[in-house]
Amino acid sequence: MTDFDGQRVLVTGGSRGIGRAVAIAFAARGARVAVHYRAGADAAAETLAALAGDGHALVRADLGTGDGARAAVDGAVAALGGLDVVVNNAGIFEHHPPDTTDFDDWQRAWRRTLAINLEGPAHVCWCAARVLRAAGGGVIVNVGSRGAFRGEPDAPAYGASKAGLNALSQSLAVALAPHGIRVGVVAPGFVETDMAAALLDGPEGDGIRAQSPFGRVARPEEVASAVLFLASADAAFASGAIIDVNGASYLRS
Repeated sequence: MTDFDGQRVLVTGGSRGIGRAVAIAFAARGARVAVHYRAGADAAAETLAALAGDGHALVRADLGTGDGARAAVDGAVAALGGLDVVVNNAGIFEHHPPDTTDFDDWQRAWRRTLAINLEGPAHVCWCAARVLRAAGGGVIVNVGSRGAFRGEPDAPAYGASKAGLNALSQSLAVALAPHGIRVGVVAPGFVETDMAAALLDGPEGDGIRAQSPFGRVARPEEVASAVLFLASADAAFASGAIIDVNGASYLRS
């Protein structure tokens, strides 16, 4: 019997990066996984092929809309026969420094970022909570960011969206506990993903790695391990927790 044997897991943004590592980790421990993606069907198919076991599925939806969030949850339920764990990982990061971004671009960046990074997870949580409640309970793990605490001066909408995700998660942890639903957050710093590759491989890379006393950034698998912990029975009383996975690059009290 493996850690998540027979459990049904939806991973949003599961085609690459952290989401891909999360999907692979759950499957390796016996879960059946619905890999959500918005675009990049080839990458999603590659992730699906990398999953151990069988009974996995792809779910395509645009989480920037409420209808898309509902479609992602409904698609996962239809493919897996229900849900036990939901991991909200899908997100975007767009530069829009306040001193150099014109007002139209500024507004667009806020609309896009909040729609995907905050409203999307909120809508997925709303839809998933009804499925989990009917099943007698379950787990929601939201992927946040250290940017929620330290700020993101070149992408303030990103930092604000992740701070909002923390507040959403803790509100839901209280509201959903009577229904047997746990909610937690994993908050990474920089991670070796496609989204961060341009920075990590460029002139800023050494400085970014030096932010951590370990002299490197996180691997996707390390973030996945924290997600699996929060989803596991070992974290049964850790609902509402926010776990930092940033290699001591940012410490908060």
